[in-house]
Amino acid sequence: MTLIKQDDLIASVADALQFISYYHPQDFVDALHAAWQQEESVAAKDAMAQILVNSRLCAEGHRPICQDTGIVTVFVKVGMQVRWEGDLSVSDMINEGVRRAYLNPDNVLRASILADPAGVRKNTRDNTPAVIHYEIVPGDRVTVDVAAKGGGSENKSKMAMLNPSDSIVDWVLKTVPTMGAGWCPPGMLGIGIGGTAEKAAVMAKEVLMEPIDIHELKARGPQNRVEELRLELYEKVNELGIGAQGLGGLTTVLDVKIKDYPTHAASLPVCMIPNCAATRHAHFVLDGSGPVLQQAPDLANWPQVKLDGGPQARRINLDTVTHEEVRSLKSGETVLLSGKMLTGRDAAHKRMIDLLNRGEPLPVDLKGRFIYYVGPVDPVRDEVVGPAGPTTSTRMDKFTRQILEQTGLMGMIGKAERGPMAIEAIRDFGAVYLMAVGGAAYLVSKAITGARVLAFPELGMEAIYEFEVRDMPVTVAVDSRGESAHQTGPAKWQKIIQQKISTAALKS
Repeated sequence: MTLIKQDDLIASVADALQFISYYHPQDFVDALHAAWQQEESVAAKDAMAQILVNSRLCAEGHRPICQDTGIVTVFVKVGMQVRWEGDLSVSDMINEGVRRAYLNPDNVLRASILADPAGVRKNTRDNTPAVIHYEIVPGDRVTVDVAAKGGGSENKSKMAMLNPSDSIVDWVLKTVPTMGAGWCPPGMLGIGIGGTAEKAAVMAKEVLMEPIDIHELKARGPQNRVEELRLELYEKVNELGIGAQGLGGLTTVLDVKIKDYPTHAASLPVCMIPNCAATRHAHFVLDGSGPVLQQAPDLANWPQVKLDGGPQARRINLDTVTHEEVRSLKSGETVLLSGKMLTGRDAAHKRMIDLLNRGEPLPVDLKGRFIYYVGPVDPVRDEVVGPAGPTTSTRMDKFTRQILEQTGLMGMIGKAERGPMAIEAIRDFGAVYLMAVGGAAYLVSKAITGARVLAFPELGMEAIYEFEVRDMPVTVAVDSRGESAHQTGPAKWQKIIQQKISTAALKS
């Protein structure tokens, strides 16, 4: 019998969550760097460069890779010969580890978990509870896999109960484009096949814990149907041309992971869950000898990547920007922002819409301003603000027309594409939508020189701030004519990729 102490599990979970908040897995860094080296799309290459630079900054500064520090998911395999020492349940031990990690004063992590999800949606303030999956297995050890999953990628999860004769490949290729870019590609796709609906979903999440090894698989060749399927989907998803951040390019996924399970003769459950460019997971085994602490990687393994979008970028002063300047911006153009901007995301937009509907004044004047869809991490030490990357903009689409029409807002900044409803409103009011890179939150925060809360302080990270920025890099994603880089970019690169395939086929 192995005795596992309560404090050892708590300390190991807390350490793992702190560790993955600022260290990418080395396999992800290597795969992204290889993709960056091969990328031909200027916009996609710049986006990947920002993610790589951000990754190194976070590893050096021990600050979160992404402002969305995730919902904690834990897979626990408990050996049948294990005994526990402590007065808490195993779930309570894990949640205490989560609590300590997210409230660590040296590296505060954003609390994003809301209780009563169909009601008042009140923040638990410490990111608990985690989502925990247990399995009882032979042996005398406890194996723990810990992940922190961002909402942007989790929200793009897709599930289908296919007919047994349906093509899984066809379903994936039809479904991936509907996910947009809110999951911050390039990342991984986890696919669960078989079992029941809930089993497929759990497998899709669990398989994302595995290392990126698609190139090793490609080199040695597939040995079973699942490996054949991985290779086929990896190649065909990348042929879609969606590219980094959905701007069009050669690499959309760094790997496709698949796990399957026997299923009913009448069923073919399939679940697909993407992992974003802030992929975060750690693993440890408790054997009774004490807590397991993660080993810091060698920073020499991080590539030295320089951002080269600056000289070509156009500079915009947010304090003096005019409608004429906004109308002159073109989709796909790189811009550096300086001056004062407002922030506001889901909860703040809902509050503002409620005030407008009641005919009451807003607590801030939006006329002629730009608003950044962000929920920053709290600052530590001498920081002005913690990591402050963009959130998925489509969640604000339903508010866009009314906000533009009734407030005179001039521009919006966020992550990924806008839907047809928002694009139409942007065109009708001559506004602009700018895209910041998801997965580069600490890098973005370096451009923020001042921050103060202006309204709704009780909303925490969802309050309305005023940020002062200097040379914050963004891309014009939807211009005042309604042209979307997330539509034109992938369409262009899908054609380029198909031309390359045709040319290669002719040569062979």
